[in-house]
Amino acid sequence: MDKKGSFSEWYNDILRLARIIDVRYPVKGLYVWCPFGFKIRKYTYDILRELLDNTGHKETYFPLLIPEQEFMKEAEHIKGFQNEVYWVTKGGLDDLDVPLALRPTSETAIYPIFKLWIRSHADLPILVYQIVNTYRYETKGTKPLVRNREISSFKEAHTAHENYEDAEKQVKKAIEIYKSFFKRLCIPVMINKRPDWDKFAGADYTIAIDTIMPDGKTLQIGTIHNLKDNFARTFGITYEDKNGRQNYVNQTCYGISERCIAAMISIHGDDKGLVIPPEIAPIQIVIIPIIKKEHELQIIKKCESVYDRLKTRYRVKLDKSDERPGAKYYKWELKGVPFRIEIGLRDIEKDSVIISRRDTNEKVSIKEKDINGWIEKESKKMVYDLYNKAEREMVSRIVEYNNIEKLAVAGETRKRYVYKVSWCGKESCGEEIERMTGLKILGEIVGEKEDGRCVLCGDDSKIKVYLAKTY
Repeated sequence: MDKKGSFSEWYNDILRLARIIDVRYPVKGLYVWCPFGFKIRKYTYDILRELLDNTGHKETYFPLLIPEQEFMKEAEHIKGFQNEVYWVTKGGLDDLDVPLALRPTSETAIYPIFKLWIRSHADLPILVYQIVNTYRYETKGTKPLVRNREISSFKEAHTAHENYEDAEKQVKKAIEIYKSFFKRLCIPVMINKRPDWDKFAGADYTIAIDTIMPDGKTLQIGTIHNLKDNFARTFGITYEDKNGRQNYVNQTCYGISERCIAAMISIHGDDKGLVIPPEIAPIQIVIIPIIKKEHELQIIKKCESVYDRLKTRYRVKLDKSDERPGAKYYKWELKGVPFRIEIGLRDIEKDSVIISRRDTNEKVSIKEKDINGWIEKESKKMVYDLYNKAEREMVSRIVEYNNIEKLAVAGETRKRYVYKVSWCGKESCGEEIERMTGLKILGEIVGEKEDGRCVLCGDDSKIKVYLAKTY
């Protein structure tokens, strides 16, 4: 596999050979999670659940089907999704009295219930989330885990607050939750406030979490929306304040999909296969006996002893198959197992084992009694190294320009880069910048203010934005 030569081909090969998903399901844009891939999904979303549960969120579940009259209430929201909705119009052989939408996202399913749950300020804030499947009729080319018609792993959080200021605070908390989540996946991110023409339909504004893929395109891997009181007015979600007045709630919502797994696979993997951070690896350690026939039972017994000691703390596989050691190395490297332990006769005689880290492939001899301590220390170091390597790679792909003509040429010739420019904020300038460069404005870089001049019109600017090819 040649990741640099053809990233797209490499990516599809990885999903197939490592048994992440099976793309052969007979509906375009729908895919089957294989058991190994589903384990990666499980451990990834365990992190997300932990972060949300520890910050006051409650997991819930709302139905998949949304009645047409509820779905059509928020005009701007519907306008943003109307070309992507799947509709259920029959129940058995009978036409339904009310068509039902398969949720493309769940605002219109959840907020009629929020109206029933919220009566007074004592009911606020509400912080709930669900991890569900959503459906969008993608008209662009589908790509596994990146652009699906069934988003099978959509985490969406929905919150309600007394006022705009509290909603703003929740947006900041959501940003910190997402930063922690992606740090644990060793994925460096860019945080951008999307321009108004690219915000979530019905939102006051949208914060997007982007990362740079190996081919230079950016992938949106998370979004956070301040909804203000827009949906509250549509669905009549009010509360009685301490003075007895009725007020509309202010809301936020924020989502992550299986794109986070696509980014993890793409950023860390190499020509041998997956490279998975230990926390989300289905198998964290593989033990491979190096067999000499006359000592086979002795070597297997030692491997089983090490396995029994490690399995209480780690997810461990003892590979006693008849394959040659080289074939086993290839198989478990392909699956991205973080640590490989080899045990042969000479290692037993020295009361030691050979351990290697998947990301470095460097072998070291460790005393058997020190295995647990070494794995614990190297797990932390592997996460640190993976993140910093990915961050250096991301930073190396960001180039700053202050000349629109040079930028337009660069957009055509240097396709593996993301560009940072000053922008006055005017939509007319933004549209022209995108037209001239063939790149998309990701939006204002959150937390980065700097005096400058708009790359197009030359007006004063305090806004820095990224321009990129996107998925």
